Amino acid sequence: MITFDIRLSKMDDVRRFVAITSASPVDVDLAAGRYLVDAKSIMGIFSLDLSKPVNVQIHSDARKADAEALAEALQVFVA
Repeated sequence: MITFDIRLSKMDDVRRFVAITSASPVDVDLAAGRYLVDAKSIMGIFSLDLSKPVNVQIHSDARKADAEALAEALQVFVA
């Protein structure tokens, strides 16, 4: 699993983030405190407190190359 913190401070950031994660075949979650949501769900993301950084969890078990490519694409959001 690849994990790192990101900040999604604007609505446009959330839309871009969902577009990037949705295009990837790997499973991705966002964690904020004790809440965990599917990172490909715009409604799930908006249910989180986005005033603070959230943790991206990329599940890389079977698709390591895809997971690493996704992590690289999401670096623009790193907090």
